[in-house]
Amino acid sequence: MVLLKGYPRLSETFIAQELLGLEKAGLELELVSMRRPTDKKRHPVHDEIRARVTYLPEYLHEEPLRVLKALWACRNKPGFDKALRCFASDLRHDLSRNRFRRFGQAAVLAHEWPGDAGWLHVHFIHTPASVAAYTHLITGIPWTISAHAKDIWTSGDRDLSGKLDSARWAVTCTASGFRHLQNLSTDKSKVHLSYHGLDLTRFPHFDEERRHGDGSDPNDPVRILSVGRAVKKKGIDILLHALATLPPSLHWHFTHIGGGDELPHLKPLAEELGLSNRIVWTGAMDQKQVLEHYRQADLFALACRITSDGDRDGLPNVLVEAASQNLACVSTHISGIPEFFTDGENGLLTAPDDAAAFSRALQTAITEPQLRARLGFAAEKRVRTSFDHRSSITELKALFEQEWEKPL
Repeated sequence: MVLLKGYPRLSETFIAQELLGLEKAGLELELVSMRRPTDKKRHPVHDEIRARVTYLPEYLHEEPLRVLKALWACRNKPGFDKALRCFASDLRHDLSRNRFRRFGQAAVLAHEWPGDAGWLHVHFIHTPASVAAYTHLITGIPWTISAHAKDIWTSGDRDLSGKLDSARWAVTCTASGFRHLQNLSTDKSKVHLSYHGLDLTRFPHFDEERRHGDGSDPNDPVRILSVGRAVKKKGIDILLHALATLPPSLHWHFTHIGGGDELPHLKPLAEELGLSNRIVWTGAMDQKQVLEHYRQADLFALACRITSDGDRDGLPNVLVEAASQNLACVSTHISGIPEFFTDGENGLLTAPDDAAAFSRALQTAITEPQLRARLGFAAEKRVRTSFDHRSSITELKALFEQEWEKPL
């Protein structure tokens, strides 16, 4: 059984890729989602996953009879009292409607648990892991965690430590997250590092030679691309300010792919900065459409930052995707990004929240097509030698198999 916060989601292709990879590796999965889908599009990989999906009550008041029936049935389970005590303790630190919701969702999951499922694996160590931890206490079913980025860095140390001690093991996808979780775990050997990688069959080598524009020709602007939800941690406002300070003599065009809550603020900002006639906001696209944009672009840019609440990316999949198409990338020195890119060798990296530095890096990449070609070549080599998703699937399957050999 795999517990997800929402499914399917356009922004979580790495999870869908992992689910399909585990199925192909011989594991039988059932999916449980805490939220129903909100994206209007789907990636092709979602249609290839065979596992059945069950949806928990997103809000308890929407399905009160289902929740009450589950709570009534769970009261007789051996671990229910222990789960209640844990819930009461958690309430002292987090007195919120969300905390009640997580316990109610856990009761539903425990009550409706399929008899042939013997393991619970959860993606994200924040709210989904709370549901999983309560479910584990109620049922005794062993559980494990895949932790990523926001879920790690916006959770308190007490919360993370408790979940790490309760779970059989946890895996995360950046060295920075790995070190942080290891420091919080009583048993450091329970925390594992495994990079997601890419399904390279979906991102085959791009054979065509890239253009050599240097921004000097108004009829041949350098095409800059960014992909990702418009949220604060993506630093799209920083990118816009960086574009606005490029020399007026440079000719470029910027395309952003993705939805997000910040778009209503970013579009007026682009207008205020005098950039609107050089920008296209496409909205969300599926993976095949995004691949075509990688291949048409000259440069990829993502100005990732750490927000005031600690939220940040790990190693954004879109950077690895862009690199797989020998597309030169400009980004920032945070989280797992420097674990993939080395500044000046296979990408250009600047400090986060520094629009002036980001602008200088963009200018360098725009005006030096030979540099773009060298960086793109080196980045693609890094992807194809070290970031094949089959490695992470093999590692994850091995972790499951090691635990299945232990007594429950």
